[in-house]
Amino acid sequence: MANTSDIRNGLCIRYNHDIFKIIEFLHVKPGKGPAFVRTKLKSVTTGKVIDNTFSAGHKIEDVRVETHKYQFLYQDGEFYHFMHVEDYTQIRLLESALDMPQLLKEGEVLTVIINTEDNMPLSTEMPASVVLEVTHTEPGVKGNTATNATKPATVETGAEVNVPLFINEGDKIRIETEKGTYKERIKE
Repeated sequence: MANTSDIRNGLCIRYNHDIFKIIEFLHVKPGKGPAFVRTKLKSVTTGKVIDNTFSAGHKIEDVRVETHKYQFLYQDGEFYHFMHVEDYTQIRLLESALDMPQLLKEGEVLTVIINTEDNMPLSTEMPASVVLEVTHTEPGVKGNTATNATKPATVETGAEVNVPLFINEGDKIRIETEKGTYKERIKE
């Protein structure tokens, strides 16, 4: 058993007969009244995100988890297939267990969180950013750079990302996986 002082991002807890992963948290100590912790929880079974507030000192049941590196192999309908990078065993996960499946490229290595009680995969953690090639975008109009103007671009995984006007087809760009936003252009 843990309490609210042990809350951190990525912690998996048992709450309302389900397992949730803490995405965000904020310790609040108001001037009047008791302290509390405001959290954003994501269900590892359904992918649903809920907001919850725990009072200070509240007991929470944490779930013991292990993390392993898995390489993405391919997608088959709603299932995504992964291979363990050390012992080459394969697992498949539902799309709802993935954070940003539209940014997943074949060969990408990510961290899979596994419940130690039953060895079932709970969720995945993408790398902080991924490098993808732009496959389609409209050409930028010359002289239209006075503001931070953006345009939609389709990357090699099929995801659509807003990019600055100077990005062209064939450019490689770094995308922040947490928000799915453009970060920078990669120069070869």
